[in-house]
Amino acid sequence: FYTTDRVMTVSFHKFGDYFPGTGDIRDIGAGVGKYYSLNFPLKDGIDDFSYENIFRPVMQRVMDFYQPGAVVLQCGADSLTGDRLGCFNLSLRGHADCVEFMKSFNVPLLVLGGGGYTIRNVARCWTYETAVLLGQEISDELPYNDYYEYFGPDFRLHITPTSMENMNTSDQLEKYKIILMENLRNLQCAPGVQMHEVPPDTCFSEEEEDEFDPENRDPLREQRVGRDEEIYDGDDDQD
Repeated sequence: FYTTDRVMTVSFHKFGDYFPGTGDIRDIGAGVGKYYSLNFPLKDGIDDFSYENIFRPVMQRVMDFYQPGAVVLQCGADSLTGDRLGCFNLSLRGHADCVEFMKSFNVPLLVLGGGGYTIRNVARCWTYETAVLLGQEISDELPYNDYYEYFGPDFRLHITPTSMENMNTSDQLEKYKIILMENLRNLQCAPGVQMHEVPPDTCFSEEEEDEFDPENRDPLREQRVGRDEEIYDGDDDQD
């Protein structure tokens, strides 16, 4: 979607010496897609508070400017604290707050999974966010099941963030947020359905409408064309 304005992509992700190495703040799209790709690069250790303070204002502005007809939300669980490959420090509640926020816009929402390499926390995440989407409260205490022992030693739904350092300074996050807001200002308007000119033989011009006399009818237009056997006029006609 990098070269089209029909889809706007927004990504909040780890950036730097990290696979795949794309998603710089300067990656904004190309051609007619310029400014329709937004990338928010992050460093290790971002927590719930910092993430909420960038996600909500950026996505609010995106929804206001782009006015999408539908949203696809990929909820990668590798941003949760304790992930084997991820390096963020989000709790389930902080992660699901993004889902709750996007749900609040009341546009069609397709929610997908994504990364996540500590399997027990992926299960926790998708369970909790399914409940959020359905508007259901669920207990923090896990019910007994065939895989119960995998969720020890606390056997709880929610996980506790670690004390890892948040390498994302408030000044840096604010700087990137301002840059993305400015990129959105460069959008002329939300793209709409392509317009086509109405064929001229299907409408009248204003001059033709003024000159049109309903009493002066074209006999060819009034002539009824039909076959004799199409009309039945007998006593048994029920129409």
